[in-house]
Amino acid sequence: MYTQNIKTDSLGVKALDEMEPKERAFQERINADDRIEPKDWMPEAYRKTLIRQISQHAHSEVVGQLPEGNWISRAPTLERKAILLAKVQDEAGHGLYLYCAAETLGATRDELLEQLHAGKAKYSSIFNYPTLTWADIGAIGWLVDGAAIMNQVPLQRCSYGPYSRAMIRVCKEESFHQRQGFDIMMKLCAGTKGQKAMAQDALNRWWWPSLMMFGPPDGESVHSAQSMAWKIKLYSNDELRQKFVDQTVPQADLLGIKVPDPDLRWNEDKGGYDFGEIDWDEFHRVLKGGGPCNRERLGARVKAWEDGAWFRDGLMAHAEKKAAAARPMAAE
Repeated sequence: MYTQNIKTDSLGVKALDEMEPKERAFQERINADDRIEPKDWMPEAYRKTLIRQISQHAHSEVVGQLPEGNWISRAPTLERKAILLAKVQDEAGHGLYLYCAAETLGATRDELLEQLHAGKAKYSSIFNYPTLTWADIGAIGWLVDGAAIMNQVPLQRCSYGPYSRAMIRVCKEESFHQRQGFDIMMKLCAGTKGQKAMAQDALNRWWWPSLMMFGPPDGESVHSAQSMAWKIKLYSNDELRQKFVDQTVPQADLLGIKVPDPDLRWNEDKGGYDFGEIDWDEFHRVLKGGGPCNRERLGARVKAWEDGAWFRDGLMAHAEKKAAAARPMAAE
Protein backbone atom coordinates (compact mmCIF):
# COMPACT_ATOMS: atom_id res chain seq x y z
CA MET A 1 0.00 0.00 0.00
CA TYR A 2 0.93 3.65 -0.36
CA THR A 3 3.21 5.14 2.30
CA GLN A 4 2.66 8.67 3.56
CA ASN A 5 6.14 10.24 3.60
CA ILE A 6 6.71 10.46 -0.14
CA LYS A 7 8.61 13.51 -1.41
CA THR A 8 7.02 15.94 -3.84
CA ASP A 9 9.54 15.16 -6.57
CA SER A 10 8.35 11.53 -6.83
CA LEU A 11 4.54 11.66 -6.90
CA GLY A 12 3.74 15.32 -6.33
CA VAL A 13 2.64 14.76 -2.71
CA LYS A 14 3.97 17.02 0.05
CA ALA A 15 5.98 15.52 2.87
CA LEU A 16 4.92 16.50 6.39
CA ASP A 17 7.89 18.82 6.88
CA GLU A 18 6.87 20.78 3.77
CA MET A 19 3.35 21.54 5.04
CA GLU A 20 1.93 24.57 6.83
CA PRO A 21 1.05 23.89 10.50
CA LYS A 22 -2.71 23.58 9.89
CA GLU A 23 -2.20 21.27 6.93
CA ARG A 24 0.34 19.21 8.85
CA ALA A 25 -2.09 18.73 11.75
CA PHE A 26 -4.74 17.65 9.26
CA GLN A 27 -2.41 15.12 7.63
CA GLU A 28 -1.33 13.76 11.01
CA ARG A 29 -4.97 13.08 11.85
CA ILE A 30 -5.34 11.15 8.61
CA ASN A 31 -2.11 9.24 9.25
CA ALA A 32 -3.56 8.27 12.64
CA ASP A 33 -6.71 6.93 10.89
CA ASP A 34 -8.99 9.63 12.33
CA ARG A 35 -12.16 10.44 10.41
CA ILE A 36 -12.59 13.92 9.01
CA GLU A 37 -16.09 15.31 9.59
CA PRO A 38 -17.92 18.07 7.67
CA LYS A 39 -17.27 20.85 10.21
CA ASP A 40 -13.57 20.01 10.60
CA TRP A 41 -10.95 22.13 8.87
CA MET A 42 -9.73 20.58 5.63
CA PRO A 43 -7.58 21.76 2.71
CA GLU A 44 -9.63 23.12 -0.16
CA ALA A 45 -7.99 20.60 -2.49
CA TYR A 46 -9.15 17.74 -0.21
CA ARG A 47 -12.71 19.07 -0.31
CA LYS A 48 -12.68 19.45 -4.10
CA THR A 49 -11.17 16.00 -4.60
CA LEU A 50 -13.88 14.44 -2.46
CA ILE A 51 -16.66 16.30 -4.29
CA ARG A 52 -15.26 15.13 -7.62
CA GLN A 53 -14.92 11.50 -6.51
CA ILE A 54 -18.19 11.24 -4.58
CA SER A 55 -20.20 12.97 -7.31
CA GLN A 56 -18.73 10.70 -9.99
CA HIS A 57 -19.63 7.75 -7.79
CA ALA A 58 -23.19 9.07 -7.34
CA HIS A 59 -23.58 9.72 -11.07
CA SER A 60 -22.39 6.17 -11.79
CA GLU A 61 -25.05 4.75 -9.48
CA VAL A 62 -27.95 6.60 -11.10
CA VAL A 63 -26.73 6.11 -14.68
CA GLY A 64 -26.07 2.48 -13.76
CA GLN A 65 -29.80 1.89 -13.41
CA LEU A 66 -30.29 2.39 -17.14
CA PRO A 67 -28.59 -0.69 -18.67
CA GLU A 68 -30.67 -2.97 -16.44
CA GLY A 69 -33.90 -1.00 -16.17
CA ASN A 70 -35.19 -1.98 -19.60
CA TRP A 71 -34.84 -5.68 -18.66
CA ILE A 72 -37.23 -5.51 -15.71
CA SER A 73 -40.26 -6.22 -17.91
CA ARG A 74 -38.33 -8.79 -19.97
CA ALA A 75 -36.82 -10.86 -17.14
CA PRO A 76 -37.66 -14.56 -17.66
CA THR A 77 -39.70 -15.12 -14.46
CA LEU A 78 -41.71 -13.08 -11.97
CA GLU A 79 -39.08 -13.79 -9.32
CA ARG A 80 -36.32 -12.48 -11.58
CA LYS A 81 -38.39 -9.36 -12.29
CA ALA A 82 -38.82 -8.68 -8.57
CA ILE A 83 -35.11 -9.23 -7.85
CA LEU A 84 -34.03 -6.95 -10.69
CA LEU A 85 -36.53 -4.28 -9.69
CA ALA A 86 -35.15 -4.35 -6.13
CA LYS A 87 -31.62 -4.05 -7.47
CA VAL A 88 -32.42 -1.03 -9.65
CA GLN A 89 -34.13 0.60 -6.67
CA ASP A 90 -31.00 -0.04 -4.61
CA GLU A 91 -28.88 1.79 -7.19
CA ALA A 92 -31.14 4.85 -6.91
CA GLY A 93 -30.71 4.71 -3.14
CA HIS A 94 -26.93 4.52 -3.48
CA GLY A 95 -26.99 7.66 -5.60
CA LEU A 96 -29.07 9.38 -2.90
CA TYR A 97 -26.62 8.45 -0.11
CA LEU A 98 -23.70 9.70 -2.15
CA TYR A 99 -25.28 12.98 -3.25
CA CYS A 100 -26.06 13.59 0.43
CA ALA A 101 -22.42 12.91 1.32
CA ALA A 102 -21.27 15.39 -1.34
CA GLU A 103 -23.68 18.00 0.04
CA THR A 104 -21.90 17.87 3.41
CA LEU A 105 -18.87 19.31 1.58
CA GLY A 106 -20.78 22.38 0.38
CA ALA A 107 -21.86 21.13 -3.05
CA THR A 108 -25.51 21.30 -4.01
CA ARG A 109 -27.34 18.50 -5.73
CA ASP A 110 -28.57 20.86 -8.44
CA GLU A 111 -24.97 21.83 -9.25
CA LEU A 112 -23.84 18.22 -9.42
CA LEU A 113 -26.73 17.16 -11.64
CA GLU A 114 -26.25 20.18 -13.89
CA GLN A 115 -22.63 19.11 -14.42
CA LEU A 116 -23.76 15.57 -15.25
CA HIS A 117 -26.45 16.69 -17.69
CA ALA A 118 -24.08 19.13 -19.40
CA GLY A 119 -21.56 16.35 -19.95
CA LYS A 120 -18.98 18.04 -17.70
CA ALA A 121 -19.00 15.38 -14.98
CA LYS A 122 -17.82 11.82 -15.53
CA TYR A 123 -19.38 8.54 -14.50
CA SER A 124 -18.14 4.98 -14.86
CA SER A 125 -17.41 4.23 -18.51
CA ILE A 126 -18.91 0.74 -18.26
CA PHE A 127 -22.47 2.04 -18.22
CA ASN A 128 -22.08 3.20 -21.80
CA TYR A 129 -22.23 -0.36 -23.14
CA PRO A 130 -25.51 -2.00 -24.26
CA THR A 131 -27.30 -4.90 -22.57
CA LEU A 132 -28.13 -7.14 -25.52
CA THR A 133 -29.35 -10.33 -23.79
CA TRP A 134 -30.57 -11.56 -20.42
CA ALA A 135 -27.06 -12.95 -19.85
CA ASP A 136 -25.77 -9.38 -19.81
CA ILE A 137 -27.77 -8.80 -16.63
CA GLY A 138 -25.95 -11.74 -15.07
CA ALA A 139 -22.59 -10.48 -16.31
CA ILE A 140 -23.25 -7.00 -14.92
CA GLY A 141 -24.09 -8.40 -11.50
CA TRP A 142 -21.15 -10.78 -11.47
CA LEU A 143 -18.46 -8.63 -13.11
CA VAL A 144 -19.52 -4.98 -12.84
CA ASP A 145 -20.87 -5.19 -9.30
CA GLY A 146 -17.97 -7.47 -8.41
CA ALA A 147 -15.55 -4.79 -9.57
CA ALA A 148 -17.58 -2.17 -7.72
CA ILE A 149 -17.31 -4.15 -4.48
CA MET A 150 -13.55 -4.45 -4.97
CA ASN A 151 -13.39 -0.66 -5.26
CA GLN A 152 -15.88 0.17 -2.54
CA VAL A 153 -15.06 -2.13 0.37
CA PRO A 154 -11.85 -0.17 1.14
CA LEU A 155 -13.86 3.08 0.99
CA GLN A 156 -15.58 2.00 4.23
CA ARG A 157 -12.25 2.93 5.82
CA CYS A 158 -11.63 6.14 3.89
CA SER A 159 -10.74 9.32 5.78
CA TYR A 160 -13.98 11.26 5.22
CA GLY A 161 -16.63 10.19 7.71
CA PRO A 162 -19.88 10.71 5.73
CA TYR A 163 -18.43 8.90 2.70
CA SER A 164 -17.08 5.97 4.70
CA ARG A 165 -20.37 5.52 6.57
CA ALA A 166 -22.45 5.68 3.37
CA MET A 167 -20.33 2.90 1.92
CA ILE A 168 -21.23 0.43 4.69
CA ARG A 169 -24.79 -0.01 3.47
CA VAL A 170 -23.82 0.37 -0.19
CA CYS A 171 -21.33 -2.50 0.07
CA LYS A 172 -23.85 -4.79 1.75
CA GLU A 173 -26.33 -4.21 -1.06
CA GLU A 174 -23.68 -4.50 -3.79
CA SER A 175 -22.75 -7.89 -2.34
CA PHE A 176 -26.36 -9.00 -2.91
CA HIS A 177 -26.18 -7.66 -6.47
CA GLN A 178 -23.00 -9.60 -7.21
CA ARG A 179 -24.50 -12.85 -5.92
CA GLN A 180 -27.67 -12.24 -7.94
CA GLY A 181 -25.62 -11.83 -11.12
CA PHE A 182 -23.51 -14.91 -10.46
CA ASP A 183 -26.68 -16.92 -9.83
CA ILE A 184 -28.01 -15.92 -13.27
CA MET A 185 -24.73 -17.01 -14.86
CA MET A 186 -24.82 -20.34 -12.98
CA LYS A 187 -28.34 -21.06 -14.20
CA LEU A 188 -27.41 -20.23 -17.80
CA CYS A 189 -24.20 -22.27 -17.71
CA ALA A 190 -26.09 -25.27 -16.32
CA GLY A 191 -28.77 -24.97 -18.99
CA THR A 192 -28.83 -25.66 -22.70
CA LYS A 193 -25.88 -25.20 -25.05
CA GLY A 194 -27.52 -22.05 -26.34
CA GLN A 195 -27.88 -20.63 -22.83
CA LYS A 196 -24.25 -21.39 -21.98
CA ALA A 197 -23.16 -19.80 -25.26
CA MET A 198 -25.14 -16.71 -24.30
CA ALA A 199 -23.31 -16.57 -20.96
CA GLN A 200 -19.96 -16.91 -22.74
CA ASP A 201 -20.89 -14.13 -25.15
CA ALA A 202 -21.77 -11.83 -22.25
CA LEU A 203 -18.45 -12.57 -20.55
CA ASN A 204 -16.62 -11.85 -23.81
CA ARG A 205 -18.23 -8.41 -24.09
CA TRP A 206 -18.10 -7.33 -20.43
CA TRP A 207 -14.69 -8.63 -19.33
CA TRP A 208 -12.46 -5.86 -20.64
CA PRO A 209 -14.82 -2.96 -19.76
CA SER A 210 -14.95 -4.42 -16.23
CA LEU A 211 -11.16 -4.21 -15.96
CA MET A 212 -11.34 -0.60 -17.16
CA MET A 213 -13.62 0.24 -14.21
CA PHE A 214 -10.60 0.51 -11.94
CA GLY A 215 -9.30 3.47 -13.90
CA PRO A 216 -6.12 4.09 -15.87
CA PRO A 217 -2.78 2.45 -15.01
CA ASP A 218 -1.13 3.82 -11.88
CA GLY A 219 1.48 5.67 -13.91
CA GLU A 220 -1.23 7.60 -15.76
CA SER A 221 -3.61 8.18 -12.83
CA VAL A 222 -3.44 11.91 -12.15
CA HIS A 223 -5.17 12.00 -8.77
CA SER A 224 -4.20 8.67 -7.20
CA ALA A 225 -1.05 9.63 -5.30
CA GLN A 226 -2.62 12.56 -3.45
CA SER A 227 -5.89 10.69 -2.88
CA MET A 228 -3.94 7.87 -1.28
CA ALA A 229 -1.96 10.28 0.88
CA TRP A 230 -5.29 11.63 2.12
CA LYS A 231 -6.69 8.08 2.44
CA ILE A 232 -9.56 8.89 0.14
CA LYS A 233 -8.23 5.86 -1.74
CA LEU A 234 -6.50 3.01 0.09
CA TYR A 235 -5.32 0.92 -2.87
CA SER A 236 -4.02 1.86 -6.29
CA ASN A 237 -5.94 1.19 -9.51
CA ASP A 238 -3.59 -1.59 -10.57
CA GLU A 239 -3.68 -3.28 -7.16
CA LEU A 240 -7.47 -3.44 -7.21
CA ARG A 241 -7.52 -4.61 -10.83
CA GLN A 242 -5.12 -7.45 -9.98
CA LYS A 243 -7.25 -8.50 -7.01
CA PHE A 244 -10.34 -8.54 -9.21
CA VAL A 245 -8.70 -10.73 -11.86
CA ASP A 246 -7.36 -13.14 -9.24
CA GLN A 247 -10.81 -13.46 -7.66
CA THR A 248 -12.86 -13.67 -10.85
CA VAL A 249 -10.92 -16.09 -13.06
CA PRO A 250 -11.55 -19.08 -10.73
CA GLN A 251 -15.25 -18.17 -10.74
CA ALA A 252 -15.29 -18.32 -14.54
CA ASP A 253 -13.57 -21.71 -14.34
CA LEU A 254 -16.30 -22.90 -11.96
CA LEU A 255 -18.97 -21.74 -14.42
CA GLY A 256 -17.21 -23.55 -17.25
CA ILE A 257 -16.74 -20.46 -19.40
CA LYS A 258 -13.50 -18.89 -20.58
CA VAL A 259 -12.13 -15.43 -19.88
CA PRO A 260 -11.49 -13.82 -23.30
CA ASP A 261 -7.77 -13.17 -22.80
CA PRO A 262 -5.22 -15.35 -24.63
CA ASP A 263 -2.44 -13.88 -22.46
CA LEU A 264 -4.05 -14.93 -19.18
CA ARG A 265 -1.58 -17.07 -17.20
CA TRP A 266 -1.10 -18.05 -13.58
CA ASN A 267 2.14 -16.56 -12.24
CA GLU A 268 3.42 -18.71 -9.39
CA ASP A 269 6.04 -16.16 -8.35
CA LYS A 270 3.57 -13.36 -7.68
CA GLY A 271 0.73 -15.67 -6.64
CA GLY A 272 -1.65 -14.13 -9.15
CA TYR A 273 -2.61 -14.02 -12.81
CA ASP A 274 -0.76 -12.22 -15.57
CA PHE A 275 -3.23 -10.80 -18.07
CA GLY A 276 -3.21 -9.03 -21.41
CA GLU A 277 -2.99 -5.34 -22.24
CA ILE A 278 -6.18 -3.32 -21.86
CA ASP A 279 -7.28 -1.17 -24.79
CA TRP A 280 -6.82 2.20 -23.11
CA ASP A 281 -7.72 4.04 -26.32
CA GLU A 282 -11.20 2.56 -26.02
CA PHE A 283 -11.37 3.54 -22.35
CA HIS A 284 -10.55 7.19 -23.08
CA ARG A 285 -12.84 7.25 -26.13
CA VAL A 286 -15.81 6.06 -24.08
CA LEU A 287 -15.03 8.51 -21.25
CA LYS A 288 -15.00 11.35 -23.77
CA GLY A 289 -18.46 10.40 -25.06
CA GLY A 290 -17.62 7.99 -27.86
CA GLY A 291 -19.07 4.80 -26.38
CA PRO A 292 -21.94 2.81 -27.90
CA CYS A 293 -24.54 4.28 -25.53
CA ASN A 294 -23.12 7.59 -24.24
CA ARG A 295 -25.75 9.76 -25.91
CA GLU A 296 -28.54 7.37 -25.01
CA ARG A 297 -27.57 7.22 -21.33
CA LEU A 298 -27.10 10.96 -20.91
CA GLY A 299 -30.24 11.70 -22.93
CA ALA A 300 -32.26 9.41 -20.65
CA ARG A 301 -30.99 11.17 -17.54
CA VAL A 302 -31.72 14.64 -18.94
CA LYS A 303 -35.23 13.56 -20.00
CA ALA A 304 -35.95 12.11 -16.56
CA TRP A 305 -34.85 15.38 -14.95
CA GLU A 306 -36.97 17.50 -17.27
CA ASP A 307 -40.01 15.22 -16.98
CA GLY A 308 -39.80 15.44 -13.19
CA ALA A 309 -39.72 19.24 -13.07
CA TRP A 310 -43.47 19.50 -12.31
CA PHE A 311 -43.08 17.25 -9.28
CA ARG A 312 -40.11 19.19 -7.89
CA ASP A 313 -42.00 22.43 -8.45
CA GLY A 314 -45.00 21.01 -6.60
CA LEU A 315 -42.87 19.98 -3.64
CA MET A 316 -41.32 23.45 -3.43
CA ALA A 317 -44.72 25.14 -3.67
CA HIS A 318 -46.09 22.90 -0.91
CA ALA A 319 -43.08 23.64 1.30
CA GLU A 320 -43.47 27.39 0.76
CA LYS A 321 -47.19 27.18 1.52
CA LYS A 322 -46.53 25.37 4.80
CA ALA A 323 -43.79 27.85 5.74
CA ALA A 324 -46.12 30.80 4.99
CA ALA A 325 -48.87 29.26 7.14
CA ALA A 326 -46.43 28.78 10.02
CA ARG A 327 -45.17 32.37 10.02
CA PRO A 328 -48.31 34.04 11.53
CA MET A 329 -48.39 31.41 14.27
CA ALA A 330 -44.74 32.08 15.07
CA ALA A 331 -45.41 35.81 15.21
CA GLU A 332 -48.11 35.30 17.85
